[in-house]
Formats: sequence, structure tokens, C-alpha cells
Amino acid sequence: MLAPAKINLLLHVGAVKENGRHPLDSLVMFAGPEASDRVEARRATSLSLQIDGSFASPDLATSENLVLKALSACAVRGLRVPPLAITLYKNIPVAGGLGGGSADAGAMLRQLVKLGTITDQIAWTLAASLGGDVPAAYVSQACRMQGEGEVIKPVSGLPDLPTLLVNPNIACPTGPVFRAFDEASGNPGLSPLDLPAFEHPPEMIAWLRNNSRNDLEAPAIGLIPEIEGVLDAIRGLPGCALSRMSGSGASCFGLFETRADLVAAADTLKSQYPHWWVAPTLLKGG
Repeated sequence: MLAPAKINLLLHVGAVKENGRHPLDSLVMFAGPEASDRVEARRATSLSLQIDGSFASPDLATSENLVLKALSACAVRGLRVPPLAITLYKNIPVAGGLGGGSADAGAMLRQLVKLGTITDQIAWTLAASLGGDVPAAYVSQACRMQGEGEVIKPVSGLPDLPTLLVNPNIACPTGPVFRAFDEASGNPGLSPLDLPAFEHPPEMIAWLRNNSRNDLEAPAIGLIPEIEGVLDAIRGLPGCALSRMSGSGASCFGLFETRADLVAAADTLKSQYPHWWVAPTLLKGG
């Protein structure tokens, strides 16, 4: 089961609420298999979780892993889940603003629905309890994220977007970024945007450039200045029409009007920065 990276094409954030969460308005699209984790589960005699892939790490195989938390959420609600042998292939940077852990949880929930263990309605309820990005990750298609992330409005008819995903292999934990945002922003209002129809990538990219932003970009750069260097490197690539940070960072993306420009840009950036994670992909418009 693929668990694709989530890209926040826009991320507008409101003032922190009494519960410590933030209202938001975000348009998200999901990467192709080039930038996806994968969750495989089969029935077994006992529960196990094995981590593999380019970003595998032993400290990911704990009870805090969102794949296991999805199973625990089932148990808390009295839902019987058969023992599963799970392999998680981690190919998305950890703490990179691409929703990798949430993608894994969403894929696990889809797997449980496929196995007949839970219904789609129950999966929705569980997704909302696991974190702000998990409902969108469960849907895993172009959508608007609103509320605290639990309000999901699928968006159809968007063009596929040739996109270069880049991470400098620097973790950027979400909590400090939101705290920096709170300290710098005062009490920002939040007015959700009306999303027009787009037929082709250039129209959509121009609209994003002129009408939207990522409110967490400046606070993240203040904490991790290297992010600005990543954005500059992407902006300097021929054919790049928009460069922006995704989520709370440190992953960034560049949008291109054609696949040919994307492929050439990826080759250039990989040669310039061989130690960065660089993944050319096509965001699915749906």
C-alpha cells in the first residue's frame, strides 16, 4: 500500500486556539511512487513491525510510530485486529514537512479497510484522532485541509503538476516552528481562499504565486537558515515557476510547467547537491 508524500501547495495558518492547535487552510496534493513510503501487512501469529528503506532507523520502530498507533486506536475502541507482520518502507524524509508518518498511518488504515477489519467510516474517525495530517493522508488525493486538519474537502479537476521535491537531510520538528510562528505573528486572521478552476499547470502555478503562501516558511527559516538556501537553489533552476517550503519544513518544492523541464532540473540539482534528497515527481490533480 503506497503512502505518498503530502505537499502543501499553500498553507495559511490562523492564531493558536485554547487547545494549542491552529486553524488552517491548505491545498494539498500527493506525490507519485517516486516520493512515497510503502506499508505492507500480512496476517501472522504475532504483531511485528520491520522498518526498511532509505530513511529506515531503529528508533522509528517504537509504539510512537503512527502505524502502530493506528492499530492501538483500534484496540482502544474494542475493534479486533488480527496479528499482523508489517513492513514499513521509509522513503520519505522524517520530520521533513511531507507528512511521512501521517502517510504511513493513512496507508495502514486503508489496509485495514481492505482486509475488512474496519469500515471506511471507522477509519475516518480513527484518522482524525491520530493527528492533523492523517485525515488528508487517509484520503491521499488532492484536497483542501481546513479546521485543524480534520475538515477534508476533496478537489477534482486540478492539473497534474510536475514537481521537484528537495530535502537537505535536515530535520525540522513541527512544534518549534509553530511556536516561532505564534511569537512572530501576533493574532492573524484566517479567510479561506476560493479556489478557481485550472486547466493547465501554468494557470495554477501563477494563481498560487499571486494569491497564496506558506505562513510557516519564515518561522522555519528563522530556526533553520539552510532552508533559504534550498529555496534559492530551486529558484535558480531553469524552468522553475514557483519555489516554496512544504508544511513546517525543511522539505521544499519547485513547480514546473513541463515534465522535460522537471527532469532536467532534477539532474542539475542532484549533481550540484549530491547529499540532498531530490525527488522529481508528478503531483496528481485527480
